[in-house]
Amino acid sequence: MIDLTLHDTGPRSLRVREFYLGRQPILDRNQALFGYELLFRNAPVGPAHVTNDLTATAAVIAHASQLGMEKTIGDALGFVNVDATVIMSDIFPFLPREKVVLEIINTMPATPEVITRIRELAGHGFSFALDDVTGENPDVLALLPLVDYVKMDMRNIPLSALMKLAPRFRQDKKKLVAEKVETREEFKNCLDLGFDFFQGYYFSKPVIMSGKKLSPSQLAVMELMTLVTSDADNQEIERAIKRDVSLALNLLRLVNTPAVGARQRIDSLSQAVTILGRRQLQRWLQIMLYAEPSKRGHSMTPLLMLATTRGRLLELLAGKLRPSQRESADIAFTVGIMSLMDTLFGIAMSEILEQIPVSDEVRGALLHRAGFFGDLLKLVECIERIEEMDSHIVPTLRDLAMSTDELVELEMAAFEWSDNVVRYAL
Repeated sequence: MIDLTLHDTGPRSLRVREFYLGRQPILDRNQALFGYELLFRNAPVGPAHVTNDLTATAAVIAHASQLGMEKTIGDALGFVNVDATVIMSDIFPFLPREKVVLEIINTMPATPEVITRIRELAGHGFSFALDDVTGENPDVLALLPLVDYVKMDMRNIPLSALMKLAPRFRQDKKKLVAEKVETREEFKNCLDLGFDFFQGYYFSKPVIMSGKKLSPSQLAVMELMTLVTSDADNQEIERAIKRDVSLALNLLRLVNTPAVGARQRIDSLSQAVTILGRRQLQRWLQIMLYAEPSKRGHSMTPLLMLATTRGRLLELLAGKLRPSQRESADIAFTVGIMSLMDTLFGIAMSEILEQIPVSDEVRGALLHRAGFFGDLLKLVECIERIEEMDSHIVPTLRDLAMSTDELVELEMAAFEWSDNVVRYAL
């Protein structure tokens, strides 16, 4: 467990020893990454048990500061929940005002003191959002002129109410954020209503298109992966890369990301093949399937982020649990990356596995969440939905003989690695 009292120069009352932190992506209308909501947890699973909102927010701020806001949210914005106690406190010098949106909880009364304080903070450059708005009650109407964003939870408000409220708030030039968008239909409804931003995991659910095949460029990557995993010599691999100019350029861009950790800049394909080795080359080819800017551009960033985070976290978990088996970590990374290919390609996983040869244990994990790697994949999928209480996490951790503290540290390491990959890959 990380001790937040170390290197902490804040007021003594704000020091928090234990924390857990979740983050949920917020996407724009093109499904590009816009921000993250930073979610306080005083337990690694299930809903937060917050006894003191100032302590909860202090934990989020202290954690983000310790890791570095860049590691926590990258180039995106961070949305942090605040209540009246937090707003009236002196905690704000610790926040980078240009990177943070203060999210006002829906139970906060709009007292004259609070409104004065919000105006003061807004004057210092802070932005505000109203959370979980379901109507136009007096508190909402009082706070509305002071906020830039209005958030509405798709689970708490019917479509008929959304159709009345959305135009009203848009008329006041507020940016609308739809929360808990879990289906493509919900996403489309909110698009049609003029919502600006979307929070939820709808983008990771596959829309299956029967009979669809991989594109020529995707097939080129797959064929190259086959060469890499076979006994083909480096010259043959290099020739295959050179046959696809975009593939060569994308590969050189990817292998020069900080996440690779190469000691020198890699300027040629022969360097890439020689220096990286087969294992690393295979993993960057897997990532390139999600980072195909010529076709998808930045709209696929969230899926790339999710896939790389999954792959890295599964790899770290396998490495922790089977430290003497290097091949287990490699297999785990492959399972994590491939677990979202049905979403990426719009093809059923069973059809994808007919086109891509994999081992029986990878197939079992991807199709049935079976075996050691299937258990790891189920665990990671539950972690991604940290807001929901899921009885699977704790028993799985117990079966794997892993503590919750170890899990959180590995998750944050995966966040940072994935952020580096995505920032430099596109």
